[in-house]
Amino acid sequence: MEYDHADNACELFAGGLNCAQAVFVAFTDVTGMDRDLAVRLSSSFGGGMGRMREVCGACSAMFMIAGILYGPDESFSHEEKTGHYKRIQELAAEFRAEHGTIICRELLKELSVTSTPEPEKRTEKYYKVRPCVRFVRTAAEILDRYISENPPRL
Repeated sequence: MEYDHADNACELFAGGLNCAQAVFVAFTDVTGMDRDLAVRLSSSFGGGMGRMREVCGACSAMFMIAGILYGPDESFSHEEKTGHYKRIQELAAEFRAEHGTIICRELLKELSVTSTPEPEKRTEKYYKVRPCVRFVRTAAEILDRYISENPPRL
């Protein structure tokens, strides 16, 4: 099965969702998660986790989706847990290969962003200068490729 969630994720970001929400919600057709729950669950991860500029929200969403689709359940073995962490590190490495880092403040270093809790207004200027839509697209494309090559057990 061919997956293509990148355009949807970018549209969701352009519609006002944060980076994590845009990626996470775009994959609800695969995860089976209720859209409203997906929006709320991923809301804390935008701006590198509550605008603290840590791990990019698009990456965090990619990791959460991988957990839903491939993560070990409660009765996990050491090998399953190791395999899952390896998967997450591989996804992160793909994103890092494309953008140099998975850290929000480093991705946005050219913009002199702040870590204040108040989100920036989503204006035309915001979308013109913000590279975040590229990160949203990359995360969705990486995940689509991974899912195509590794069909989930759901």
